[in-house]
Amino acid sequence: MRRLKLFAFVTMTLLGLSGIANANTNLLPADDLVGISFWVISMGLLAATAFFFFERGSVASNWRTTLTVAGIVTGIAFINYLYMRNVYLSQGESPILYRYIDWIITMPLQMVQFYLILATVRKVPKSIFWKLLIGATVMVLGGYFGEAEYIPAMAGFIIGIGGWIYILYEVFSGEAGRVVMKSGNKPMVTAYGSMRKIITIGWALYPLGYIFGYLTGGIDVNSLNIIYNIADFINKIAFGLVIWVAAMQNTAPRSR
Repeated sequence: MRRLKLFAFVTMTLLGLSGIANANTNLLPADDLVGISFWVISMGLLAATAFFFFERGSVASNWRTTLTVAGIVTGIAFINYLYMRNVYLSQGESPILYRYIDWIITMPLQMVQFYLILATVRKVPKSIFWKLLIGATVMVLGGYFGEAEYIPAMAGFIIGIGGWIYILYEVFSGEAGRVVMKSGNKPMVTAYGSMRKIITIGWALYPLGYIFGYLTGGIDVNSLNIIYNIADFINKIAFGLVIWVAAMQNTAPRSR
């Protein structure tokens, strides 16, 4: 009954926010691929958010924080996607800069999840938390300052790439990478490996979008929005799902 109440509360809260965000907006034309992609991703993020909060009660207590953070990530993205969709409908475009409202919160949170899943199975140095958090913040802020023209575009790109490379080093070969090799928890190691693939392959679309969409102008804004929409769908929802799988595998059947 408690889980059902939580599920109902989360769902109604998000639907209420959806209703507020969609007030006084136009309907999407059936052939508007950009607008429809915003709407489809919004529904996926809503479903994922409700799922993660609902499943929080199904896993062992030491895994609940990770699922809570996964739900926060998709919930923030859901609300921001509704806003971007409304901007697109009212203005005919959705500037890429609006995405940084989402990224500056969700990307550091996703990096913190590497620390959180390591902490479920063993004691982890707090330095890992701060390294990953700072690396993700630098990555996003570099891109934002460059695109907003607070600093030269190339300088912003270099700062953002530097933050991303630092993150990859840390999760593969740095302190976090060394800790996971010693954990001995197969489900957690598998989830950690999948998360590394997501931030290596999936996150590569963001600097590529910066290059071709902003530095060289090789991709128009509408096409870039579709690419970013697909990337966010995979990078945020799949990221949380691999954590959920590990959490379920580390939860005794009788405690579910």
